[in-house]
Amino acid sequence: MTGQDKFFIDTNPQTLKARILAVFNKSLSDKDLKTLYNLKSQAGEKTIKARGLTSFDQGLVHLYCYRPFDMRYVYGENKFLWRSVESLRKHFYFENIAIVTTRILASPPFNHVFVAEHAGDNTFISGKTKERNYFFPLYRYQDEPKGQLFEKEAGELKRLPNFTDKFLQAIKDSLGTEPTPEEIFHYIYAVLYSPTYRKRYEEFLKIDFPRIPLPVGYESFKALGNLGKELVDLHLLKHPALQETEIGFPKSGSNKVERVRYDEAAQKVYINKDQYFDGIAKEVWEYRIGAYQVMEKYLKDRKGRKLALDEVNHYMKIAKVIGLTMELQDKIDEIYAKVD
Repeated sequence: MTGQDKFFIDTNPQTLKARILAVFNKSLSDKDLKTLYNLKSQAGEKTIKARGLTSFDQGLVHLYCYRPFDMRYVYGENKFLWRSVESLRKHFYFENIAIVTTRILASPPFNHVFVAEHAGDNTFISGKTKERNYFFPLYRYQDEPKGQLFEKEAGELKRLPNFTDKFLQAIKDSLGTEPTPEEIFHYIYAVLYSPTYRKRYEEFLKIDFPRIPLPVGYESFKALGNLGKELVDLHLLKHPALQETEIGFPKSGSNKVERVRYDEAAQKVYINKDQYFDGIAKEVWEYRIGAYQVMEKYLKDRKGRKLALDEVNHYMKIAKVIGLTMELQDKIDEIYAKVD
């Protein structure tokens, strides 16, 4: 929780760096800095007080999971951020992956699960007060002073799967073999995307963390894990199917997001009076992850801005990801409904 997202977070790392460098510009008084960047929040006050206690560090500019399919950059200085959660962030300094979910739902149904390769925002998948977001990393890295962490290669660092011995033994007893941590992760992710699972346990999912049933056989475990891996690859935009998309953005223009609206009959998403994305089905447009209607949220967060070419392409990929996600959810249910 940065306490002041517009200052500490940006889609462009260079723009973010230029803004953060102003904190260390001694020619700017505290009053000037506060006025220039509207640093009137508690985090802003914290930054003003700490500006002389540290210096700019490029290594603190990190990729940041801001919203579903919306990666940004954050300046992760603990002395500035309102709630930095270094105890979690340190596990993402090197290769890792996490399941993100919530504990209590403010507004069912449960669709509050996504995947992350980096630490992220307290409102990553839901901005509602009750629906605090929790990151469950697959690996825990050994504790080292931060300087030593960055001096080592990821392969040299000791990392441990983030599972209890009791849980791993239960999985092994159930399957008759010991799966890899990644296989377990993919199985869990598939289960959490099963419509049958979400419906069957909807009352429990309103009031506590999701509970994952143990697999009942290796074949179904493997089949669900394979589908879960596909989902993960899709949600991280790494799936080979995303090299091409049927979604179009046919008209040239300003690319400025002025008024976002959906034309159901034409299957078009307009960003202004003239420009639109086409080939977007109603189910894709309405698809939600957590509290967010994904296709709408991405554009509304860019209202008043011109979409860059990579953002246009990114949006078209998101549409394809959601369509393929719904197909995979049906396939997951074909297996899960038989074994649950």
